[in-house]
Amino acid sequence: MATVGEWIEGARPRTLPAALAPVLAGSATAWYEGGFRLGYALLAFLVALALQIGVNFANDYSDGIRGTDEDRVGPMRLVGSGAATPAAVKAAAFGCFALGALAGLVLVAFTGHWWLVLVGAACILAAWFYTGGEHPYGYAGLGEVFVFVFFGLVAVCGTTYVQLGRMTWATLAASVAIGILACQILVANNLRDIVGDREVGKRTLATRLGDAGTRRFFALLSVLNVACCVAVAVLTTWWALLSLLMLVFLVPATRTVLSGATGKALIAVLKQTGFAELACSLGLFLGCLLR
Repeated sequence: MATVGEWIEGARPRTLPAALAPVLAGSATAWYEGGFRLGYALLAFLVALALQIGVNFANDYSDGIRGTDEDRVGPMRLVGSGAATPAAVKAAAFGCFALGALAGLVLVAFTGHWWLVLVGAACILAAWFYTGGEHPYGYAGLGEVFVFVFFGLVAVCGTTYVQLGRMTWATLAASVAIGILACQILVANNLRDIVGDREVGKRTLATRLGDAGTRRFFALLSVLNVACCVAVAVLTTWWALLSLLMLVFLVPATRTVLSGATGKALIAVLKQTGFAELACSLGLFLGCLLR
């Protein structure tokens, strides 16, 4: 049986800023418009956190039973390492999805926006079919697109909407910024695994762009993210430029990627990019708070 520590590592805590960041960013623009509601924000965070951990366990299960984690460079996988049975990891994934669905239903009941149930269902389906099912879209090079949509646009705009009852242009700009950073986490992850993914036929965006192309893509996303943060400041308050504190983490991450680092050297990039996403969202929230 896997130990508690192994289960925690299997939940991939380095990716968890991707759950908190969109809630902070969405709450920032809600606060700016005078509609921030702490209870709704906490429920939105519980939904995002449950789905993030759920998708991590789902990926562990699906990649494990396919054998794509047998020669892994990154953190330990529960199924691939044999530490836990596929059934146990699958149950953990669906348990997280159920928790997220329950928190989402409570949020919908309080807000009265029942059409958001469909959005929640789409989020769970996207989480499972990233690597699950017969034709996982993560194996077709579409992972970054879905991460951008669901962990950026949907998560940030949804957080603002449940609090404010509407969305703003600033919310959209913030959602693009957070979505880009979430994409960069996946880009760095797939760059690290590019050799192994090619060997097992996993056609991620990295394997399609190639090593050099993926590195340039990561750098381009960094530039676009800065532009989006400036756009949020223009639409709200210049205090929102506190979001650029993310550059403390994003610049060294980009430098490492462009230096040609491979394998385990890219694990630090994942951590730095995760912190960059958290710093960006926290800066946006503090900026709107201090306006």
